[in-house]
Amino acid sequence: MLKHADIWAAIDALARDHGLTASALARRAGLDPTTFNKSKRITREGKPRWPSTESVAKVLEATGASLTDLLGHIDGSHQGRSTQTAHLPLIGFAQAGDRGYFDDAGYPVGGSWDEIPFPEVGDPHAYALEVSGDSMEPLYRDGDRVIVSPAASVRRGDRVVVRTVEGEVMVKQLVRQSAKRIELASLNPAHQGRSLAAEEVAWIARILWASQ
Repeated sequence: MLKHADIWAAIDALARDHGLTASALARRAGLDPTTFNKSKRITREGKPRWPSTESVAKVLEATGASLTDLLGHIDGSHQGRSTQTAHLPLIGFAQAGDRGYFDDAGYPVGGSWDEIPFPEVGDPHAYALEVSGDSMEPLYRDGDRVIVSPAASVRRGDRVVVRTVEGEVMVKQLVRQSAKRIELASLNPAHQGRSLAAEEVAWIARILWASQ
């Protein structure tokens, strides 16, 4: 499975490939120069802080590297051991609203989907969701694929996939979750956020990664 230390080691290796420090890599990508500092890789509470999808995407764009290149560095960080690869269900955004593709817990079921290879993420129910339309721009664009983990814990600030009991599927940022309501912010400033009663939500799952 992907590990916190492996991801950061891969970013450091990508920086070295281009003769850069981690700070210089962040600067080239248009990020705050301290974004990749080692002191920022662990929260004040001592929990691992993962690099954001946006940060990784900007780094790949700035260096001309691919996601495969980055994953190749993760291979190297395992010192000769290959990264295990899983085949994740690839579900279209329109299909996600169909009851035949998920069970009540938000796990993909049925098997009538395409699959894509992806490094093991530690959740046997993880899947890829293909973005459709422009409602999630500029973060996610039409055709992007987000890797979703139904088993991952969801916290404030996480980007999530939410499905309502009526079958509506949306990708939002979690602002607040209580026993009675779920507050969601839109990823596209042109679209409004949502406030849903807890009983309106069938399930909510965390986005771990995004690729094209």
